[in-house]
Amino acid sequence: MLEYSKTILEKVSFDRNLFEKELNKAFALLTRDETLKLKIWCSQRFTDFCY
Repeated sequence: MLEYSKTILEKVSFDRNLFEKELNKAFALLTRDETLKLKIWCSQRFTDFCY
């Protein structure tokens, strides 16, 4: 599920609102460990979008 979430986030990265919506969905579906990995990946890849 983590890799799927990354794929979706890459595809919607053109729109900040859509990106945030998909990121929140991912956080709701992933385990705590996967969420941490996604946050790290996201902060490295999309510095303007992630928190």
